[in-house]
Amino acid sequence: MSKKSALLIAPVLALAALSMSAGTALAHEGDTSTYEANLGAINGSNATGSVWISLHGDQATVTENVSGLAATFDGAPYPHVQHIHIDGAGVCPDPSADTNGDGVISTTEGGPSYGMIGTTLSTSGDTSDKAGLDLAVGGMGASYKYERTFTMNAATIASLKAGKSVVVVHGLDPATLSAAGQAAKSDLVPTLPLAATSPALCGTLAVSQMAAMPGGAPDTGVTTQVASANASTSPDVAWFAGGGALVLAAGAVLAMNRKKSLAVKTAAVK
Repeated sequence: MSKKSALLIAPVLALAALSMSAGTALAHEGDTSTYEANLGAINGSNATGSVWISLHGDQATVTENVSGLAATFDGAPYPHVQHIHIDGAGVCPDPSADTNGDGVISTTEGGPSYGMIGTTLSTSGDTSDKAGLDLAVGGMGASYKYERTFTMNAATIASLKAGKSVVVVHGLDPATLSAAGQAAKSDLVPTLPLAATSPALCGTLAVSQMAAMPGGAPDTGVTTQVASANASTSPDVAWFAGGGALVLAAGAVLAMNRKKSLAVKTAAVK
């Protein structure tokens, strides 16, 4: 090869190497990870559920289906706040977590198992821990489907990748608790009963083998209540109406459904 040819080829090889390097980086940034969890009943809720999360960069699409939760309060759908908990043991608490013996695993008693709030699975607005007790953006009723795409914070993403993230849905029917549990106050909001904020469903998120999200594309977080033929208003849950003053103002703007799409074009050099 002549010296002149070598000088001509060198820039081409350098450009090709740069293109391959950039392509690799973009492909990595565009990787999508999926996680899922089966939600099991806690505190005798008899509820069931499942959660599926697709994570593309910091964009998380969450699909959740639950049923069998406490249905109503004061004639309206029961608000169930729900979160992805992080920085705990990454597991759901067992009965031994009920350290005070009142028959109910409270949120704080379950804390060592599932940790603190990393992300609030709110139906609109804020998804940080600051929205953790906002009843206005919780799941509503005995059965509902939750679908939302939002920007997930770095701490929750790191916990997901470490296998330490736990989904917890809160809110029990006080009529199902022991006498001591019914008489106890919430460990988070003392003006509310213990049932209001105690966990009802729990599941640890693990890497999913599913290639696509079940049930189609997400929307901006609106939940759909599934009517129950035998749902009725119990006088035991009328207490929750008085908690309305504690509800934080819901976010004024719905989180936009943002999706990142990356494409790499490779030019052939002849």
